Amino acid sequence: MLAIRCRNLTKRYPAKPEPVEAVRGLDLDVPLGECFGLLGPNGAGKTTTIEIFEGLLDATSGAVEILGQTWERDDLALRQRLGITLQDTRLSEKLTVKETIVLFRSFYEVGQDPDQVLQQVGLTEKVTAYVGKLSGGQKQRLAIACALVGDPELLFLDEPTTGLDPQSRRQLWDILRQLRAQGRTILITTHYMDEAERLCDRVAVVDHGKLIALGTPRELIARLGGEHFVEFVPEGNGVLADDELRQLPAVVQVRREGETYSLAVTAPHQTLPALLELLQARGIGLTQLTTRHASLEDVFVNLTGRHLRDDVS
Repeated sequence: MLAIRCRNLTKRYPAKPEPVEAVRGLDLDVPLGECFGLLGPNGAGKTTTIEIFEGLLDATSGAVEILGQTWERDDLALRQRLGITLQDTRLSEKLTVKETIVLFRSFYEVGQDPDQVLQQVGLTEKVTAYVGKLSGGQKQRLAIACALVGDPELLFLDEPTTGLDPQSRRQLWDILRQLRAQGRTILITTHYMDEAERLCDRVAVVDHGKLIALGTPRELIARLGGEHFVEFVPEGNGVLADDELRQLPAVVQVRREGETYSLAVTAPHQTLPALLELLQARGIGLTQLTTRHASLEDVFVNLTGRHLRDDVS
């Protein structure tokens, strides 16, 4: 049985001069026990898709099954099997942490002990603190605790680390790794590619409501042809032709953004000496030279011609 199965999923909103298609014919299968990432920039259709899966929105057309059930037939039963953290979870600031988690536990017929869940997310020392006094990272951990207290078979996390400082992000990553190790099925949306690379078994990259890539992070990166990038900025007005850069050893792709040249390469130790020799022959110096591993961000740029964060305010 699949945790999530959708076929030809579409969502269209009325608008002038023409309707807006937030999701355009999406097909996805998410097996049980997988941490699955739904990636894309703001406006790509991620939140619309996950809200349809969660039963918060009706699809315009298409078929969706969650844990072998549908929202049309099995609404109440499904709500007992899911844990949900929304993109912007609003909790009552006048309740304490303990009161909040006990309240959410009361929504489920069976579930976990509230104290154990608070310990799992590192909030044991905050049980008597009011929600309004918590930091952003603590509130996000409490939101995840509220999603876990019903002992869900499937956990939905919509951009759980957006707006958090680096330390809080890493604390949440540790919690999600623990949940993944427990064998829970998790669907996470994010526009942080590094987050997806660290947490997800497979990822689907969506843009303008369409699926544009699907696979493990390693598989998607391998499709670039080069697992490393050499990036450099020439001095002054130095210009090199793409064709001559493609002739360098181990270069599989050339991209230019502003003054920066970016070479996807299979063996940087072969490319770098040849590049420096070419620059010296042209009398061109460098103001910057870096090498790095390829990432899912590079996959997105290769597919769309722009960076994932370009559309993120």
